[in-house]
Amino acid sequence: MQYLPNILFAITLVLGIGYFTKNVKKLIRNIKLGKDIDVSDNKPERFKNMMRIAFGQSKMVRRPIAGILHVIVYVGFIIINIEVLEIIIDGLLGTHRVFAFMGGFYDFLIGSFEILALLVIVSVVVFWIRRNVIKINRFWNKEMTSWPKNDANYILYFEVVLMCLFLIMNAADLTIQMMPGAPDNDYANAGCYPVSQFLTPLFDSFNYSSAVIVERAAWWLHILGILTFLNYLYFSKHLHILLAFPNTYYGSLKPKGQFNNLESVTKEVRLMMDPNVDPFAAPPEGADGEMPSKFGASDVQDLSWVQLLGAYTCTECGRCTSSCPANLTGKKLSPRKIMMDTRDRLEEVGKNIDANKGEFKDDGKQLLGDYIKHEELWACTTCNACVEECPVSIDPLSIILEMRRYLVMEQSAAPAELNNMMTNIENNGAPWPYNQMDRLNWKNE
Repeated sequence: MQYLPNILFAITLVLGIGYFTKNVKKLIRNIKLGKDIDVSDNKPERFKNMMRIAFGQSKMVRRPIAGILHVIVYVGFIIINIEVLEIIIDGLLGTHRVFAFMGGFYDFLIGSFEILALLVIVSVVVFWIRRNVIKINRFWNKEMTSWPKNDANYILYFEVVLMCLFLIMNAADLTIQMMPGAPDNDYANAGCYPVSQFLTPLFDSFNYSSAVIVERAAWWLHILGILTFLNYLYFSKHLHILLAFPNTYYGSLKPKGQFNNLESVTKEVRLMMDPNVDPFAAPPEGADGEMPSKFGASDVQDLSWVQLLGAYTCTECGRCTSSCPANLTGKKLSPRKIMMDTRDRLEEVGKNIDANKGEFKDDGKQLLGDYIKHEELWACTTCNACVEECPVSIDPLSIILEMRRYLVMEQSAAPAELNNMMTNIENNGAPWPYNQMDRLNWKNE
């Protein structure tokens, strides 16, 4: 019976981490459904981007209020959870505050954790007010219904509860430390409590046993809450806590607006322009630039794995949509919805694979049409505002362009205005409806 708490803790830890690992493997499997893409270039620049954008939060603070509050929550939540290491060791070995031997430095750490915990609570409350009382527009777009809307609030509640449990645990611990003639020395004087000391009056009437029950209950609930939150990440927009780092590392280094060429099409055009090439000759086996099975993308498997990583990384903050000129003028396009739809379809494909023993069974659905409508795609002005605004380097525009490419090159389903322009280019060598003999007339258009 003496080791029962340690055994229960070990079982809980294994189950929590095991389920998380299972979901991480599923996440990696889903991302790898995308096409392979070479992103091994310019490693120093990629690492610099990751440290500046993901670790340094450089794009978050462009909007100072939300940015600074987010930095507080980010730093506080990460640093405070350093204490999780101590909790795990204590839980497995049956010790209490195993790092207390560090003396003054330990006091500094616990004191810093408490101040950060209070700042996190204040920041989260402000976030909740901005989202639910002030109702900032970008949090309430059409796509932010049911689960996406509730998910954001659930995360805020989670964070407040975890920070409160941390402070209650410390307050009960401090109460026990101050009790004269405590039955044992498990609660030796250790730590500094600049915030939780103001909660100790709540336990003035408690005896030693009652205070220990409160401290142990808060300790258990705190670690169970952390494990629950860890496993909640896979189902939540908060997955960006983990994926922001690889997403910023693998983000595009090309100048914004540079359209990627298909090597197969480039080669085909060069062959057509070469008078020495037999147009009926088959290409040599293994030739570079081999024609792809499909131009563009109509479903998630047609996108690159980097684009699918971006879909899972999306924070649903709405900065992209709030900066999109098409959305601001009332059109249906929302870059955030593009990423959310991509992630939802990818999850649907993943569940299909799970249900069919590792094989995807055609479900008669696809990303283009069933999730993202043609009208949304053609409303995009390709201005790159969404890409510029994203705090974690997600590129909704690349997905839009790939689906446009599919509509044009596979289905000839471009809008009439675009078809007229392409016909003019084909016939006249320019977008305008003038004969090539009237080339000088073009300058007046």
